[in-house]
Amino acid sequence: MRWSLQIATVAGIPVRIHATFGLLLLWIFGSYIVAGRGVLLAIEGVALILAVFACVVFHELGHALVAKRYGVRTRDITLWPIGGVARLERIPERPSQEVAVAVAGPAVNVVIAFALALVPGAVPSAAGILAQPNAVQGPFLGELLLINVVLVLFNMIPAFPMDGGRVLRALLAMRFEYVRATQIAAAIGQGFALLFALAGLWMMHPLLLFIAFFVFIGAGQEAAAAQWRSAFDGTPVSRAMIRDFRTLRAGDPLALAVQLLIEGHQQDFPVLGDRPGAPPVGVLTRADLLTALASGRLDRRVEEITRKNCGVAHPREMLDAVFQRMKEGDCPAVPVVWEDGALVGMVTLENVGEYAMVQSALSRGSARPHGT
Repeated sequence: MRWSLQIATVAGIPVRIHATFGLLLLWIFGSYIVAGRGVLLAIEGVALILAVFACVVFHELGHALVAKRYGVRTRDITLWPIGGVARLERIPERPSQEVAVAVAGPAVNVVIAFALALVPGAVPSAAGILAQPNAVQGPFLGELLLINVVLVLFNMIPAFPMDGGRVLRALLAMRFEYVRATQIAAAIGQGFALLFALAGLWMMHPLLLFIAFFVFIGAGQEAAAAQWRSAFDGTPVSRAMIRDFRTLRAGDPLALAVQLLIEGHQQDFPVLGDRPGAPPVGVLTRADLLTALASGRLDRRVEEITRKNCGVAHPREMLDAVFQRMKEGDCPAVPVVWEDGALVGMVTLENVGEYAMVQSALSRGSARPHGT
């Protein structure tokens, strides 16, 4: 993932931290200094944030380890200033499994809160913070206990992208088709977002407005993702690949790529090796070509700016897996080849999107009652 740094590997799962997380720590430290609380309290404030995000890592590991039990791999865990995200390869097959995976994260926070409650003095300090919420600084363990309780309550709100939204979707999926269940859960989530926004405007609370925006966008993205997964379900690459396309060779000059770009409708080109019958060595994208042209040299070889990290796809490979791989690798196009390396097609993000729109339109048309 862009702008993220891997800081650890836990149970075989890469744990990454996004670059913007550093800005949060600087903001916390600076806010203490500006408020005149001193360097020691500023360091303690940063330490509290680091402890909270350690709890967030354990929360996400709860999701990941339960998902692993059901055969679902976790690609990585990334920490953002607004929380953590565990990227699962796919949604568990059964709604009951999705419920278990979703609940596992908050359950970890319950265990952490219970463990902290056993520490002498932690519960009274947490109660004191609740009694005086405007206090400048509360006891460290009491604040950490209270934050874990808040994390449980917040994550169980039945709204995407929180865990409660996934529990709600799984329960609805026991009665409705998966996409319909996601749409209902997303609509409920966006309803909560509107309530948060109204509360934020009424109370003049910017955090509630931020949460409202976060929930509204997350719910919409989850509904769209479910629609796309439904469109790709069981679809091989061969049904969505482009068969009419032009290719370039590694030794061709950029001038030829420019000519093909201008004369045709194609924006990305599979790049073949120079020898006859050579398999693809990568992809030349329109964006990379335009960037290279900024130097003013048309005599450069195509292979100099060819993307070689996008790999290839097989005609019988599932389209959803290839699409996910393209998004993660920032690859707008992937050559499609047989086992012997023979090029038979090309998949682009653009034509995959068009295929999804066609399938969505067809499904809506088949759902309408036909007139007599």
